[in-house]
Amino acid sequence: MVISGGIAAYKCPELVRRLRERKASVRCVMTRAAEEFVTPLTLSALSENPVHRNMFSLTENNDISHIQLSREADVLVVAPATANLLAKMANGIADDLASTILLATSAPIMVAPAMNVRMWDHEATRENMETLRARGVSQLGPNEGDMACGEFGFGRMAEVDEIVTALEDFFEGGVRLSGRRALVTSGPTHEPIDPVRYIANRSSGKQGHAIAAALAGLGAQTTLVTGPTDQADPPGVTVVRIESAAQMLAACQAALPADIAVCAAAVADWRAAETATRKIKKTDDNPPAIELTRNPDILATLAVAGPDRPKLVIGFAAETENVVENAVAKRAAKGCDWIVANDVSSQTGTFGGDSNRVHFITPDVEDWPRMSKREVATQLAARIADALEGGS
Repeated sequence: MVISGGIAAYKCPELVRRLRERKASVRCVMTRAAEEFVTPLTLSALSENPVHRNMFSLTENNDISHIQLSREADVLVVAPATANLLAKMANGIADDLASTILLATSAPIMVAPAMNVRMWDHEATRENMETLRARGVSQLGPNEGDMACGEFGFGRMAEVDEIVTALEDFFEGGVRLSGRRALVTSGPTHEPIDPVRYIANRSSGKQGHAIAAALAGLGAQTTLVTGPTDQADPPGVTVVRIESAAQMLAACQAALPADIAVCAAAVADWRAAETATRKIKKTDDNPPAIELTRNPDILATLAVAGPDRPKLVIGFAAETENVVENAVAKRAAKGCDWIVANDVSSQTGTFGGDSNRVHFITPDVEDWPRMSKREVATQLAARIADALEGGS
């Protein structure tokens, strides 16, 4: 585990402890700046291994060189991954022990970025992360929330539970969907009325993005087709960004063939029959009438029998009343295999929230307890793996 110099380094002792509870062998490598936030003695005591800090230290490296360190690891976790260390990784800079190990390793790398929201949003950081993802580096987070600097936004390091789960998936379940192709839709669609206005909904994309991450974590080659959201790209996932339902359908069809299709996006049912080429101006007359036309039904289209139909087609039903009854009817009408239904009434806090309570509709109905959207995604991905392994 590589620990760089960010305030989130205070979470690393707990991460080491949790990994040791699972019988993982953990070797910690610290940058000089990381020592300002957590002591080597703490990490050494928890990991039960020496902590490596200095590439030229005879006492630290007489038993294991930086090359051997990089080769012995099954996976390298960088937590926190600062903007500085991400930049070094992207540009092949090896000027200390941590960056040298990251350059020398052939093991999979997971990074958990942590930094000020402005640093995370900076074009340089974005480009560095795109470079690293293209090289196969997995990204965990960052999450949205309050920061030590007093600002709010994306930049918080992924929680310890999230990192532990990702590592568990890597070691225990990472091959369950190996060789499978998955397609996931997420977020809202924006249907233009004129160049500045559109029809949309309140979907945040959190659930769909979590499902894409969970499927990729089980080894599936995953494509995520997403409408406009603020969610970070899930690690190890090919992301296609769209605006409208028509664009989403085209992107989904381009991603076929696939073994799995999960339609978690909140696609607008209607769009303007004609889009004005100029902004519609406000006048004292009656408001303009907007003629609507129906959008393509992406779920039903993917579920149509044929050579490109995925083995499992799963839809979502966002309802405000008669949730189960409407979901059962939707499953029959769309021709899909499963429906995941949830109540999105304002009092539930589901739209935009971090938790969800779903009803899992197959030929049977299961009522799942309220849990985090990540947990819903993990459970759904496990059910998908079970079904495909069973040949159903």
